Amino acid sequence: MTSAKPAPATAPGAAGTDPREMRRILASSFLGTAIEYYDFILYATAASIVFGEVFFTGVGEGVALMLSFGTLAAGYLARPLGGLIFGHLGDRLGRKAMLVVTLVLMGSVSVLIGLLPTPAQIGVAAPLLLVALRVLQGIAVGGEWGGATLLAFERAKKESRGFAASFAYMGAPAGTIIATLVLSAASTLPREDFLAWGWRIPFVLSAVLVAVGLVIRLKVAESAVFTELAAQPHPRKAPAVEVLTRYPRSFLISVGAAIAPQAAQGLMGAWAISYAVQQATLDPTAVLNVKALAGVGTILMIIVAARLSDRIGRRRVMLGGTAAAIALAFPILFLLESGQVWALFLALFLGLSVIQGFTAGPYGAFAAELYPTRIRYSGTSIGYQSAATLGAGFTPMLATGLVLVAGGSLWMVGVAWVALSAVTGVALLASSEGKDKDIREIA
Repeated sequence: MTSAKPAPATAPGAAGTDPREMRRILASSFLGTAIEYYDFILYATAASIVFGEVFFTGVGEGVALMLSFGTLAAGYLARPLGGLIFGHLGDRLGRKAMLVVTLVLMGSVSVLIGLLPTPAQIGVAAPLLLVALRVLQGIAVGGEWGGATLLAFERAKKESRGFAASFAYMGAPAGTIIATLVLSAASTLPREDFLAWGWRIPFVLSAVLVAVGLVIRLKVAESAVFTELAAQPHPRKAPAVEVLTRYPRSFLISVGAAIAPQAAQGLMGAWAISYAVQQATLDPTAVLNVKALAGVGTILMIIVAARLSDRIGRRRVMLGGTAAAIALAFPILFLLESGQVWALFLALFLGLSVIQGFTAGPYGAFAAELYPTRIRYSGTSIGYQSAATLGAGFTPMLATGLVLVAGGSLWMVGVAWVALSAVTGVALLASSEGKDKDIREIA
């Protein structure tokens, strides 16, 4: 006579996850990612309006901006490495442990950036140290997103996985809002004081945010499907190797599908800010406040898009956002070129809130549904972070160079934006819908 197996404490697919525990998981996913992106985007914004004048003096405004964006790109180059390192460890040791490590690493690096001496004090070592710290930031954020996404995704019910996974993505604009507002407040200081010490305050404040994030994150339980997997023998092949050898199509789709939202972030979240301040000569404080307001719209659009993806599918929603990117690229740049604050807000709302919201909102669940549990952290992290490098890491430098080549016109930037968005369209058309998959049965 066979006895029935007792149901596990955490029911399969998270159907039995306690609602209070699920709220804690979602809060941890959102808050932890918000803190990580507070630090990461704070650097991007500071690279747009501060670092060129502080760390790259005496080389001309255009060259200084290019060098500043070069340090920004260094962080994006390091993100796939972070996805590789923490993806491997997260697939072997667990999602939660890696999220604690990445949070502490990011906070520590940000404080060090805030305390970094200038070239006037230590010479060329200052920009070199800035690049090194930015690389560490990239490694930290490269490991954060995948773990935060999966911790929520793997504990959610099938019918709400898109919404649960989106909390990690919502953390990015939330962190952007906080970083932008804090830097905006610091920018109200006299320009000399802001460049001398005011810009450092937001970086040092990261220590407080990390402490708050750790309190919440340490209380969260490990992913149920990972706990089940951990009880089984480990495969010999490294997760990243298996991703590239057994799932190359899934990997290419996960990279391509994330190019459009990353391009929107790189162009409208970083390059457009520097353009508005330097070429359009708008007030830096007003520009930062407008960016923060657009960030609120991004969170709302991510919620709408993620909820919609649970009803009609990830592909449809993301294809709609990609089509909007292709259709609106030139109108958005025309608004940016007009040099008006209201036009800048509309450009950022369309570029960051609408386009990024609908291309990025369902992406976490979309990517997670491409891979089995044993390699899901590696697959989603390396794929997404590779797209971040290609789509956002170099677009500020690319756009700056294209504007110079076009004699100040933005039409070449528009062509590049359309081309990057088209890559995502092709990837989505080549993919299959995953919202109804049982994540335990993905092989």
